[in-house]
Amino acid sequence: MRSKYTTLQISLHWLVFILVVIAYCAMELRGFAPRSYRPLINSLHFFCGISVLVLMVTRLLVRVVYRAPAIVPKPHPAMIGLSHLAHTLIYLLFICLPVLGFLALYNRGSEWQIFGIAMPFSAVPDEDFEYSLKSWHELLANTGYFLVAIHAAGALFHHYFIKDNTLIRMMPGKGKRQ
Repeated sequence: MRSKYTTLQISLHWLVFILVVIAYCAMELRGFAPRSYRPLINSLHFFCGISVLVLMVTRLLVRVVYRAPAIVPKPHPAMIGLSHLAHTLIYLLFICLPVLGFLALYNRGSEWQIFGIAMPFSAVPDEDFEYSLKSWHELLANTGYFLVAIHAAGALFHHYFIKDNTLIRMMPGKGKRQ
């Protein structure tokens, strides 16, 4: 049995992390850039969001094929349950966020692009629905800070206090393989 996730799983995990950081930074820091940079910053955000969606679906498919390596020593069942809940919420979040963003842009009813690639848009704009979708997108994005913090804190807690292999299983590089 493996003691680490596969190289593919580790790569997808950290690539999603980097894309999420870029997407969040693009929105949080856009006010500091000149207004003329707004279309480029928005395109970067859209590109990262759609990439996260594709990679999260890929991660789910890979997770079906390659099961998670065992945590050694085995944690309490309540901790396993909390871990599964947190992971489920993170997967749902990073699949729903891009879908909501895409639907909001679609329902805006005006042309939009991602790095020069024209994206579909509704022939009949629905401003109320667009506003509702954007509100949900923003609420869930803000919830993402909390979920990612819990995820990271949990990994660090396992590593430094419980002293199991939870964190090591997802770290890049060569590790002990069984």
